[in-house]
Amino acid sequence: MSVYGDKAYEAFFKGYNCSQCVALAFASEMGLTEEQALKLASGFGGGFGRMREVCGAFSGITLVLGALYGNTDPAKKTQTYTEIQALAEQYKERNGGGSIICRELLGLKQAEGTPVASARTPEYYKKRPCPELVRLAADIMAEYIEQHPLEQK
Repeated sequence: MSVYGDKAYEAFFKGYNCSQCVALAFASEMGLTEEQALKLASGFGGGFGRMREVCGAFSGITLVLGALYGNTDPAKKTQTYTEIQALAEQYKERNGGGSIICRELLGLKQAEGTPVASARTPEYYKKRPCPELVRLAADIMAEYIEQHPLEQK
């Protein structure tokens, strides 16, 4: 576990969505304020706007990777895609659900069909794997950064 994982985990219990939790953990590294990171990641929660598609925690990994290692050269997009796919495989292997799809990780057959989030009650937290998933996503991203040191500007 990393300090980033702990920060993401704690953020979930403050009411932030999964993507926001991961982005918030790396706000400083991305050169963003916490407010900017939260805004950028806000639409990715709940599997993209609570549609239960790509897991918000994994979307957070993608956002952070792009901010730190992304490129502006169209000819280099394959490099970024390769890294995202490798991180997706790692996330699948380590999350116990073998997926990057929100509804599958939550054990849902389909999305609830509403943009309104469930109330954050003790019962809600007991049945959700999300706090551990945001911790895992932030830990994976922290490991990636350790293995791929950022260039000092």
